[in-house]
Amino acid sequence: MSLPLEQTGAAFLVVLDADSTLLHDEVIELIADHAGTTALVADITTRAMLGELDFAESLRERVATLAGLSTDAFAEVRSRLTVTTGVRELIDGVHAAGGKVGVVSGGFHEVLDPLGAELGLDFWRANRFEVDGGRLTGRVDGEIVDALGKAEALREWADASGIRESRTVAVGDGANDLEMMAVAGLAVAFNAKPRVRATADVIVDVQDLSQLLPLLGLRG
Repeated sequence: MSLPLEQTGAAFLVVLDADSTLLHDEVIELIADHAGTTALVADITTRAMLGELDFAESLRERVATLAGLSTDAFAEVRSRLTVTTGVRELIDGVHAAGGKVGVVSGGFHEVLDPLGAELGLDFWRANRFEVDGGRLTGRVDGEIVDALGKAEALREWADASGIRESRTVAVGDGANDLEMMAVAGLAVAFNAKPRVRATADVIVDVQDLSQLLPLLGLRG
């Protein structure tokens, strides 16, 4: 297979989406279980992933359904997360070759921070819930990480790592990943929606992130 990825140089930067890529789960849906808004949040998420809704507005709508939820729910949600098969192999393989791995998510730091540290990620970025008195206000705190924000994170991390954009790999499944996939050297659709599959350089339908290693020449 001939890939549109520069094959000269030592290091890669691999940037993963979180929900349904790094993780099997949609984190906000797990949080919504605690708020009793699962069906509503799932419907909004699906429409956003298909590109039918503006991501930032859809995120605000989903977060609004969580108003009043205690932050104690985060610990239980983290305990339910399922990391996608092959994540650790991918991270170890990229690190062994001198590369970096980042995760940029439309999800939330409150869940991603402990996981990023545990997995040994080099970078991660996500949204934050606004909290008052130990409960969610139903608003997002700060600027929303949307599709353009994901692309900016990839560029920023590549620059900080001294890695050319032509040596970057973006991996995702939904419309919110298309901007970072457009600027990366290699765009990988991972168990992705039709719109993403149609524009990606490579499609991976096996739920195993170690399948990226052969694409990078890091495993035979």
